[in-house]
Order: sequence, then C-alpha cells, then structure tokens
Amino acid sequence: MESQQVLKSGEFLVRQITPADIFIPEEFNEEQLMIAQTCRDFLQSEVYPVIEKIDAPDTALMKTILKKAGELGLMGIAIPEEYGGFGQSFVTQMLAAETIGAGYSFSVAFMAHTGIGTLPIMYYGNEDQRQRYVTRLASGELIGAYCLTEPGAGSDANSGKSQAVLSQDGKHYILNGQKMWITNAGFADTQVVFAKIDRDRVLSAFIVERTFPGVSVNPDEHKMGIKGSSTAQIFYNDVKVPVENLIGARGEGFRIALSILHMGRIKLGANVLGAAKKSINDSVKYANERKQFGVLISTFGAIKYKLAEQVIRTFALESAIYRVSRDVDIQIEKNKAEGMDKGRASIEGISHYAVEAAILKVYGSEALDYVIDEAVQIHGGMGYSAEMAVERGYRDSRINRIFEGTNEINRLLVVDTAMKRAMKGDFDLMGVAEKLMADPGHVAETKPSSEGYYEEKMRYTRNFKKAILLVIHGASKTFEKQLGQEQEILNNISDMIMELYMAETTALRVNKLEGIKGNDAVALYKDILDVLVYDVAERIRKEGCNAVNSFASGEQAGILVKAVNSLCLVEGCNTKEARRRIAAKLIGDNKYTF
Repeated sequence: MESQQVLKSGEFLVRQITPADIFIPEEFNEEQLMIAQTCRDFLQSEVYPVIEKIDAPDTALMKTILKKAGELGLMGIAIPEEYGGFGQSFVTQMLAAETIGAGYSFSVAFMAHTGIGTLPIMYYGNEDQRQRYVTRLASGELIGAYCLTEPGAGSDANSGKSQAVLSQDGKHYILNGQKMWITNAGFADTQVVFAKIDRDRVLSAFIVERTFPGVSVNPDEHKMGIKGSSTAQIFYNDVKVPVENLIGARGEGFRIALSILHMGRIKLGANVLGAAKKSINDSVKYANERKQFGVLISTFGAIKYKLAEQVIRTFALESAIYRVSRDVDIQIEKNKAEGMDKGRASIEGISHYAVEAAILKVYGSEALDYVIDEAVQIHGGMGYSAEMAVERGYRDSRINRIFEGTNEINRLLVVDTAMKRAMKGDFDLMGVAEKLMADPGHVAETKPSSEGYYEEKMRYTRNFKKAILLVIHGASKTFEKQLGQEQEILNNISDMIMELYMAETTALRVNKLEGIKGNDAVALYKDILDVLVYDVAERIRKEGCNAVNSFASGEQAGILVKAVNSLCLVEGCNTKEARRRIAAKLIGDNKYTF
C-alpha cells in the first residue's frame, strides 16, 4: 500500500499514474470474497424468497430480515472490533455494498442503516455515544435512520427549519421540527437528526430515540419503486433530547451532513454496480431462453449490442469504484498515522475524495438506468410484467439519480469541488491549463513511430485531459466568478471529466490485469477498452464543443473547437465485432463473469 502513488481528489485531471498505483477487483483476497459470498447467500436465502412480501410492503418483515443480517455480522463490516464490528477496509466495505446492491428494497434499508444511520455516530460521536449506540447498531439490536431532508430543505440542506433550544436546567435540547423522505422511518429505533440550535446559521446533529416523547412517525409514503423500503415523515414536538446526545460540536452538523453525503454517494456507486450485474444476469438468462423466428434471441445482433453495452458500462464503473476505494483506504491510514481519531480518520479519508464520490454516484446511477432499461427491452413485453425481476429493478433504479443529492447537484459538484481543490493548492489545474492555452492548436500528442497498445490508450486519455483543461480555462476566463451560474456549461465539463475518468481507469485496470494473467487472458477486456475509449472520445468531443460554443464565438471559438476535435481524435475500431465477442462470452457463461 505504501509504495502506491496516490493522487489527491481531482488530481487525475493533471497527473498520470501507472497500473501499479491502482487496485483492481481481480486482487480481492479470500477473506473479501468470502464476505461477498456471505452477502450473496443472505440475499438468496433471506431476501429473494420473500421479496414480494417485502414489497407489499411489510415493514415488520423488513425489520426482521435486517436483524438477521445483524446477527450474521453483516451490519458490522465497517465498524471497528471494539464496538462489535469486523473493522474491515474500505475496499471490503464497498465490495459488501456492491453485493447487497442486488437486493432491491432490502439494499436501501440495509445501506441506510449501516451507512447514514450508524456511521455519523461512529465517525463523529464520542466514546460514550459509540458504546451506547454503535455497538447495538452493529449487532442489529437497534435499527438506524438519518433525518436531514425537510419539506423546504432538500438539496439546500442548511435551509432546514428544525430547531433545538437548550432547556433552562441545561440537561436537554427541546427539539421541534419536521423531516421527510426518511428511509427506515417506520421501524428505526434511533435517528440522526439535524437541527439548528437557537438562532445558529448552521446545523447541529443529535441522536434521537424513537421512544422519546414527542416523536411521531407518519404512515409510509406510497412510492414508484423501492416499495419495501419504509419511507415516512417524522415530526418532533417538544422532544427532550439529552445534551449528551449532541453529535460532535455545536454547529458541526452541516459538516457532518456533507461528509456523510460523500460517503453515501461513493457507496451508492457500489450499490448500483451490484444491481447492474443482477440486471445483466437477468437479461442474458432470458435472452438464452426466449425464442423468436425459431431461434434464441441471444443470436440476434441487436440483442448482442445491448448485452455488450451493458457489460462495458458496468465494467468501467466497477474499475472506477475499486480504484477510488483503495485510495480512500490509503488516506484513512495516513490520517490515523497523523494521530487522528479512528472515526474522524475514516470519514475524513472518504470525504477527501469528494470529486470521485460525485462521479461514481452520477455515472453509476445512470449506467444502472441504461442497463436495467435495456434489460426490460430484452425481455420485451414480459419485461413490463410484474412477474419478472427486471420490472422491479426498473422501478427501483430510478431513485438512485435523486438519492444522496440529485445528479444535477452532483454534476455541479464534480467541477466545483475539483476547481476549489486546485485553488486550495492540492494541484495546479489553472497553471497547466494556461500553458496549453499558449498554443491550443498544437497541444495534441501525435502518434509516435512506435507505440504499444497501452501507450496509445494513455496518450488518448492525456489528450482528453487537455481538452477538459482548455474548456475549463476558457469558461473560467469568460465568466470568472459568474461561472457557477452557467450550469449547462458546468454540466458539459462534468460529463467530460466523468467519461475521462472511466476511460483512464479501465485502461489502467486492463493493463494491470495483463501483467497478472498474461496477454491471452485479456483479449476480451481489450475489446471492452477499445469500444469504451472510442465512444468516450466522441462523447468528450461533443460535450467540449457544446461548451466552447456556449462561451466563445468567432476566431476564439474556431481555435478551441479545432483543438477539442484534434484532442479527441482516436483510431477507429470495429465496434460491431468487438461487442459481438463481448456478448458471446456473456451468452456462453449465461451470467456476468467479467
């Protein structure tokens, strides 16, 4: 771990790393694979057989299953051993999150409990709070919820009206307010609640027990999907919260909320990966059973295209997830070595990678939407029937673009956070961009006389980075402090960054995999990489040109558009045959084994 070169969040825009610097899923150890298998077995034995009842919905059944997961130790994977958990690495936590992600509504309830319902107390709570609550949350004795959103405060979380006032005897905070869209609300024993103390400008965070007088929970909302997940409003009417239940310092709640959202986003990326793999398995199994015109539909080129594209996007997402996860682990260990409290070391390590967390959340949720939409299409009319798993998957998928901050907010965060980190001195973004702007017409790296396969792919990604930097520089110079108001342009740049990150990470993964397994073993992965890079080049080119034409005109626009076009120029590849080879493996295995 120590020998790895680790980039700061967003630094990939201006720096290169080698395959040796990233972690890939093919490096999971036996213990990690065993934990994943335990999660998989739990879904098979406890969740799938009763999924219809769970989605009825049956909140009592959901709570029972959650408690069974706690008894098996699945709720303590991220919790240190001294609080009854297993103290596993962040990579392992993400693998568990991925596996559980195939569990439909159960996944939502489970992740809300183990993540945002438990970890604010673990990461920011004091020793007393950890002993009183975290130990029991880790075992499943208690089920947790997270209460931030209010009717008038969604994406703008700090505008919440809930208020806490210190009692005259100084022993309690008197809490009043309303929360909505609270996952696990119908049965959670503990709630992490955000409110402003007196007339504070920023939030504070409290541990509230369901049994405290004045806490009332509305009936569950009726939802489009994730029907088995309990979602309800909670009201607080003069609730007496003991002062010792304040999490962290007064006024630290907004920071806690933002940090926990970063964690929620990155773990959502893992969740949707598990759901995508489940959808691919459902797709190929149906395609291998359904006949039309006397032959299996898996023999049709149009179906092979869909199956292959499902695989490509999922493989890219998976590559990015575990690259970031190992970076988080290294940052956590660095924080601990510097003397930081174990809980704070973990959340600061996760929060550091805010740019990548937003990328995983957006790219992952949209990749899953593509995968499950095509899964329904492959099923044809049956895909619209509630008899099929893909119908549930389709409805359940849609919430992921809203959860943990909407994709619109997260797209803006990708660019804004990267630029703020650069201005803070984490890396030199504008300096590198300035040099490129000196002669934008000649910044593209051309193909050398001799160039290996991976050298070519990394040359492409370096050129993609230059295209992004030129657009960031041009937009920044044009709008200066008003750039934040140009959301369409920021969206263009964000999409460019996300596509670049997926292409670079996948290239690094395939390169490293070849070093482990040899050239013959990665031929199919090169097909995935070839198609991905070819498509990414066009997507980056289009978004870049759209951005340039939105802030420049005349000669300046012409120069920049020409530069973006040259920087996104890649060799053509036979995408049809590459996709057919990818599909052939999926069809032959009858499940996702990439």
